[in-house]
Amino acid sequence: MYQEYKSAWAALTAPGADFEVTTTNVRGVDIRTYANAVPNLRDAWATTAAYADREYLIYEDERLTYAQAHDRVNALGNWLIAQGVKSGDRVAIAMRNYPEWLLSYWATLSIGATVVGMNAWWTGPEMVYALNDSDPRAIILDEERLATFNEVRQQLPAMQVVGVRLSSEQENVTPWSSVIADPAPIETVAIDPDSDACIFYTSGTTGNPKGAQLTHRGCVSNIWSLMFAGALQRVLAVQKGLIEADAEPPIPSALVTTPLFHVTANNCVAHGTTLAGGKLTHMYKWEAGVALKLIEQEKISALSGVPVMAREVISHPDFAKTDTSSLLTLGGGGAQLQPDLVGKIDEQVATARPSTGYGMTETCGIITSIGADYFVDKPASCGPAMPVFETKVVDPETGEERPNGDPGELWVRGGHVIRGYINRPEATAETIVDGWLRTGDMAREDEDGFLYIVDRIKDMVLRGGENIYCAEVESAIFDHPAVAECTVFGVVDDRLGEEVGAAIYLTPGQSIDAADVREHCAGQLAKFKIPRYIWFTNEALPRNASGKFLKRELRDTLQVSDSH
Repeated sequence: MYQEYKSAWAALTAPGADFEVTTTNVRGVDIRTYANAVPNLRDAWATTAAYADREYLIYEDERLTYAQAHDRVNALGNWLIAQGVKSGDRVAIAMRNYPEWLLSYWATLSIGATVVGMNAWWTGPEMVYALNDSDPRAIILDEERLATFNEVRQQLPAMQVVGVRLSSEQENVTPWSSVIADPAPIETVAIDPDSDACIFYTSGTTGNPKGAQLTHRGCVSNIWSLMFAGALQRVLAVQKGLIEADAEPPIPSALVTTPLFHVTANNCVAHGTTLAGGKLTHMYKWEAGVALKLIEQEKISALSGVPVMAREVISHPDFAKTDTSSLLTLGGGGAQLQPDLVGKIDEQVATARPSTGYGMTETCGIITSIGADYFVDKPASCGPAMPVFETKVVDPETGEERPNGDPGELWVRGGHVIRGYINRPEATAETIVDGWLRTGDMAREDEDGFLYIVDRIKDMVLRGGENIYCAEVESAIFDHPAVAECTVFGVVDDRLGEEVGAAIYLTPGQSIDAADVREHCAGQLAKFKIPRYIWFTNEALPRNASGKFLKRELRDTLQVSDSH
C-alpha cells in the first residue's frame, strides 16, 4: 500500500513531470520549489479569465461568474491606482466572507499591492494596532467593521475608506458601487515572486499579533502542493480501478466555512478552487443546518473547515435526509481531526473520503496532507510533508536532530515559508533559522514518512482553529487592579478542541467575580479570546523553581464543573 504511494509520489515529482521539484536560492538560502509554478498570484488569477461563463462566487441569492468577477477586480484595481496606491503599497480588507472579500483580494494583488487581512472579530484597539503596524493606503470594510473602525478613525486620518454593503451613505466613505465602475484591463506591473502578497496576523506571545509576510512564491507553492495532493490521490484511485484514467476530473464546488483572513479558507480553499475554475459558496456565518442545505443546493464537492464543522454536519438531525452525494472530501485543518471522526466520516458519508492537512500561517497553508485510505489507516497522522518541504525533528532545547520515531520540534524549510514578520526582526530571527521554520509543534515521523503532531511547545490555546496566545489573555486580566496572579491555559472541549481557561488569585481584600473579569476583558480582547472557564484560588498559584506558573498542574487539577 505504501510502496504504491511512494511510487506515485516519485512519478509526479520526477524531472519533466507536472510537479517537478527544483532548487531556487531565496534570500540567500537554497530551497525546494516547483519548477512549473507560475511566478505570482496575479498571473495565477489571470489564467482564470478562461473560465468566463462558469459560476465563481455564490452568496445567498447572488451569483457571480468569472467574467463578472474579473470586471469587478479590474474596476477596483483601477480605482485603487487612481487613489495613488502603487505596487508595494498595502490595502487592508476587513469584512465577513462576502464576495467582495475575494474581489478586493484579487484586485489588490493585480496591481502589485499587498493585502492586509484584518481579523473580523477585532475590537477597535486591536484593529488600530494592526493598521498602524501594516500602514495600508486604503481599507475596504463592511458595515459592522466600519462601525468599529469609526471608533478609532481619528488616529488614521489619511486612510482611504471603501464601504461594502452599507445601509446608508457615510461621510468620507466611498461606496462599493463607486469603485467598480471602470472594468478596463489593469496595466501590467512587474511582481517579484518573493515580494509580499498578503499579511495575515497571528496572535503574538507578547500580547500583540504578529503580521506574517506571505510571499507570492509561498502562496503559489501552496496552491501547487494542494494540486499535488489531489493529483496523488487521483493516481492512486486510478491504480485501484476506482476511476478511469482518462475521466475528466469534476469541477470543484467548495463551501467557504472559515474566515478568509486565515490561510485555511483563503489559501487552502479559495486559491485552489479558483485556479481550477471552481465555485465558491459563502455563508453569512457557520450553521451546520444551513451548510447541509447548501451542500444539496450547490452540489458542494468539498467541505473543509475546523474539525468540529465536519462533526456537526454528520451529527445534524437533517443529515440523513439531505442529499450529500456531491461530497467527495470532508475534513479540515486548523486543529487535529480526531481519529474517531476520521472513521465516522468514512462510514457515514457514502461518497466522501476523510482528509486533513497540517499547516500554519507561517507556511502560507499546508505542510502535510493526508486523505482517503491512508487517513483511515493512519487516523492519528497528518500525513507526509509536501514535496517542496525539507523536514527535521529536533530537540527544542539543543536543536539536535532526534532519532527517527522520537518526538521533537518540527522544523521545515521550503518554498512555502513566509518572508518573516513585519516590523519584527527579532521574532523573525527566532522563528526562521537559515531558512528553517521552527513550527513550535512537537512531532514524530513514522517509517513511511508520515508525521504525527503530538504536542505544542507554544503557549497557546487552539480554539476552533483560532490561535489564542495565553500571554495576550493574561495581559488583559492582569490589567484589572484586583488581580494579583493569573495564568491562562487550554481546557479540552469536545466541540472546539479547546476553550480558554484562567486561574486567578486576587489581591488580598479585593473581591470580583467571573462576570467582572469577562467584562473587563471585553474592552481589550476579541470575544473568542475571553476565558470561558475562570477559577479563583484561595492561595497563590503554584510555581516551579524558576518562578513560572505550573500551568499543566493547574489544568490537570482544576475541574470544569467548579469553574464560573
